[in-house]
Amino acid sequence: MTAYIDPDREQFEAFKALDRDQPIEMLNLVKFRAKADYPVGHALADKDLTGAEAYRHYGAETAPIVARIGASILWRGAFQTTLIGPQDEVWDEVFIARYPTAHAFLEMVTDSVYRSAVVHRQAAVANSRLIRCGTAQGGASFG
Repeated sequence: MTAYIDPDREQFEAFKALDRDQPIEMLNLVKFRAKADYPVGHALADKDLTGAEAYRHYGAETAPIVARIGASILWRGAFQTTLIGPQDEVWDEVFIARYPTAHAFLEMVTDSVYRSAVVHRQAAVANSRLIRCGTAQGGASFG
């Protein structure tokens, strides 16, 4: 299995090329490392944190930015099993974050405090998926 932690340049450019003036939802699927992997010399490198603990540091440090830009966690669920898809993809965190616009998301990821906090996410995450979705009409049926 290939692990994905951060977007590559091509993916980020494709994200930026989409309409930035509409609300977006970001589906987050996150698998934690058993033990956080901080860079040598980081203040938490020798604290023997789990990936989940490191991810909580990421959440705590980025929460004020998330609030400032008007984003929120729209939905959070507890992963149970994959019915269709690779059976080796097991997720510890599953949630949908809503941003008022793609501009707001880009403001968040370029904020200097956010960029400093990303070290916790990178230390925490073994694998992830971050999928941008636009708002669509709900309904009573599939399709």
